Amino acid sequence: MDCNGNGDDMKQSTIDFLKELVAIPSPTGYTKDVQDYLIEVLTDMGYQPKRTAKGLVIVTVEGANDKEQRAITAHIDTLGAIVRAVRPDGRLKLDRIGGFAWNMIEGENCTVHIASNGNTVSGTILLHQTSVHVYKEAGTVERSQDNMEVRLDEKVTNEKETRALGIEVGDFVSFDPRCVVTPTGFVKSRFLDDKVSAAILLTLLKKYKKEGITLPVTTHFMFSCIEETGTGANSSIPSEVVEFLAVDMGAMGDDQQTDEYTVSICVKDGSGPYNYDFRQQLVSLCKEKEIPFKLDIYPYYGSDASAAMRAGAEVKHALLGAGIESSHSYERTHIDSIEATQSLVDAYLLSDLIEE
Repeated sequence: MDCNGNGDDMKQSTIDFLKELVAIPSPTGYTKDVQDYLIEVLTDMGYQPKRTAKGLVIVTVEGANDKEQRAITAHIDTLGAIVRAVRPDGRLKLDRIGGFAWNMIEGENCTVHIASNGNTVSGTILLHQTSVHVYKEAGTVERSQDNMEVRLDEKVTNEKETRALGIEVGDFVSFDPRCVVTPTGFVKSRFLDDKVSAAILLTLLKKYKKEGITLPVTTHFMFSCIEETGTGANSSIPSEVVEFLAVDMGAMGDDQQTDEYTVSICVKDGSGPYNYDFRQQLVSLCKEKEIPFKLDIYPYYGSDASAAMRAGAEVKHALLGAGIESSHSYERTHIDSIEATQSLVDAYLLSDLIEE
């Protein structure tokens, strides 16, 4: 079935938001549509979201303690590509947006977003030497920028015909998310990094407004739009913020503790260790609330929180997220991991500030 889940209202709300979010193309640099979606949804909830010049969508929820504040982030930008050149045969050469290997998008359906006229053209990302009936080296040729291309779903055979569609260098290319929820509770889709986390924040904001919950600490919910290229939510952080939590994804692989059924709390990533006291606060909340969790290290990773620290933010910083299998490829997690992550974020937002 498509991306529709089963379960209680909170789970269903998160799955519904996730379905809507992954359906909106938002490669880094082309995120206005998903920003508009967030503005509309948050306004309908009764909030007053603001959009910064850089494109962050921010909702400030006033709490009992307004002197010292919190920031919590999820990013809404995704991997993608951009047209590098129109080839003589009418196909497109790409440049990557974000960190992934070319083989991770081989065979993927895609959409070209034409800047000159606002139209879209569908296509498929393929190796030039794909046909095994013609190319002996089809299985071994390097998957590289020079060898990968977009086969457009238009009757074009040369550069002139492709350019006549309005396609030019700089047009964004988004990938088909292929979102599926299995009867066994697995969620498979591109861009679970980090639209799962954005869906969780939307669900919690909806809950707090509907139930009239007052948070113990004024909290800025920040949806960032340039995380995949390294800058993320490294600006627009109020000086009153003393705790900064990035809700992103847990990385899975050899020697990793993270799985698809628990919330992953990051101890250290490529930027260095996260704040020890903050991490221990999250662990304590998991134990108190009986939330299944894993502590882990993500060796090749950066987050909104690490971007904020590089920019000089004077905050305690932490990172957690659902366990995501095959990150930056066709990703997968389980509803159990989403639920555990949501429960921990909720428990944290309803807790007091970390004691010195």
